[in-house]
Amino acid sequence: MRAIIIGAGIAGLAAALRLSQIGWDTLVIERAPQRRSGGYAVTFGGIGYDAAERMGILPDLQKKSFITEELVYHKPNGERRFSLTRETIAATTGPRSMTILRGDLETVLYERVRDHAEIRFGTSITAVDQDAHAVHVGLSDGTVEQADLLIGADGLHSATRALVFGPERDHLLDLEHKVAVYMLDKRPDAIAPGTTGTLSAGGRTVAVISVGDGRNVAFFGYRSGHARPGEGAATELHRIYGDLGWVVPEALAGLERAGSVYFDTVSQVVAPTWHRGRVVLLGDAAWCVTLFAGYGSSLAVGGADRLGAELDAHPGDIGAALTAWEKALRPEAERKQRLGRRVKGVYAPANPLLLWLTQLPLRLAALPAVRRYMIRRFIKG
Repeated sequence: MRAIIIGAGIAGLAAALRLSQIGWDTLVIERAPQRRSGGYAVTFGGIGYDAAERMGILPDLQKKSFITEELVYHKPNGERRFSLTRETIAATTGPRSMTILRGDLETVLYERVRDHAEIRFGTSITAVDQDAHAVHVGLSDGTVEQADLLIGADGLHSATRALVFGPERDHLLDLEHKVAVYMLDKRPDAIAPGTTGTLSAGGRTVAVISVGDGRNVAFFGYRSGHARPGEGAATELHRIYGDLGWVVPEALAGLERAGSVYFDTVSQVVAPTWHRGRVVLLGDAAWCVTLFAGYGSSLAVGGADRLGAELDAHPGDIGAALTAWEKALRPEAERKQRLGRRVKGVYAPANPLLLWLTQLPLRLAALPAVRRYMIRRFIKG
């Protein structure tokens, strides 16, 4: 059996690895000319953690993970509001989870799968035609590839989804926020090694994350009524954040020297079905729970693992496998989407009182008595 996978991100590489483990041949198509690195930090747990353990990549992920020694919440002038210790952060996430950069998660998957799959960079999907026996995929390099299954793992703005399931406007739910993430070439002096510093003000959030190995990530998230990015990232971020102090000027200056920038709206994909014939959507192309739910990487790896399991359990019956896979996975993805939509209303609120209320649970978690309870409850069992 052979699968063509569109997208060499977390979902696509996880699918290639999982399918190789059940004996499938895979061709991975990636429109970028080379692998991308960096990305924002994610809490990787739940079904993704369990899947990584089954797929044999958990030890490699743990080596790439990092521990935040302190999470410090700041006022707009840079003064400390409150902070969470390493132990409190661990208590809020639970024992079977880790913090890792998206790019490092991709690296682990890529290094495990590159010897088992063909990966073609600088190429994109242009056409799809399928029948009862195969799917035929036209590519931008002029070739047409044939396979038993086409997996669209090409993200929020999926070309596979547009070709097979209809235009993007029919599937995207805009949550009226934007996000920009990039690697800094220098850690601001106000951010201690291994520390994350963040502030929220006027419907805007900014954070600088020290990963602990010399790398540092700048994260910007803010309310926006625009459906898609209009201005360039530098122009818009300077306009939105230019009045803030603390480390914001240093982070904005680092944008000019960043190798790559992720800049997009925060949007969910709402699709009535994730599969059609021999084509299936996976990861953000199918559901995109968004950073508000904070579970996208885990769902991508867990979804890929479950897809492989169903294909293995239904040999030769693609339709039955995809139906069983979607029935099993959709309830959890939709729960996370509902969470993301709820969080939208309280993420980086413009109202100072609402901001204080949203941070109150975290302030309570920072209290010694509450912290000790959380550690007993979640870490020590």
